[in-house]
Amino acid sequence: MPKISKAPDYQTVITTFEMTPGTCQDLLDALRDAYDSFISKQPGFVGAGLHVNDAQTRIANYSQWQKREDFQAMLRTPEMRERNRKIAGLCKGFEPVMYDVIETFN
Repeated sequence: MPKISKAPDYQTVITTFEMTPGTCQDLLDALRDAYDSFISKQPGFVGAGLHVNDAQTRIANYSQWQKREDFQAMLRTPEMRERNRKIAGLCKGFEPVMYDVIETFN
């Protein structure tokens, strides 16, 4: 599980997925498989977490990478491009956005 901190050397990516409740579990299964079999083994991967809203219409994926370039390289691989095509078929849309952690509160 990633630790949210102001570490300037990590790249944070938050991806939101929008889907119907009927496809939520299928999408979660696809994301779990992607992390278990591929993403977690990529250079620069630090950690990730999946979050689902109560209505099962949105998934938020929080991931951390050592560098922005590590995340971008993972996205460009043929395997991830194929996985993203399948993931896109399970949801209305998804958008990964890179962030810098500015502040944390405990």
